[in-house]
Amino acid sequence: MKTLKYLCIAILFTSCGTIVNYDYEKSTDFTHYKTYDYFDDMQTGLSKFDSIRIISAIDAKLSTMGLKRSDSPDFYIDIQSSELMNRNNPNIGVGAGGGGAGGFGGVSVGIPLGGNQYTREIVIDFVDKSQNEKLFWQAVSESTYKANASVEKREATLAKLVEKIFEGYPPKK
Repeated sequence: MKTLKYLCIAILFTSCGTIVNYDYEKSTDFTHYKTYDYFDDMQTGLSKFDSIRIISAIDAKLSTMGLKRSDSPDFYIDIQSSELMNRNNPNIGVGAGGGGAGGFGGVSVGIPLGGNQYTREIVIDFVDKSQNEKLFWQAVSESTYKANASVEKREATLAKLVEKIFEGYPPKK
């Protein structure tokens, strides 16, 4: 019974983490890119304040990587996000069975663990404007970001998310 308890706790903790998938154009020379800016018409899908928070977190991270924001950038950044509902809830199966001289029988019940989970998918695209808006790097993250959390919690969550996203930039070839 203890093993089942620890297994359930482990599943809950691992399922709440941030997942990030990366993709990029293999022929890209990432050392060429030193300056960036954001698209003017960017629709992040986040509130105005959370958009400012994620842009500030990206600016801080890219600055530590030696990239600078510029009015005449080498590439542009686009941020998009959407809320997703995960209907695949984990279940615990409980079963009972028995057998006798004349036959066998059994009962099984699935007990759901929690309700529907909402996650936020955030997509960050790096686009080379000089090459006809060629997409050269993309990160797609899915996390348990909550828009109704406190300001401090949202800011910390977005900062951690940006750190995780930029672990994959530039890609290790």
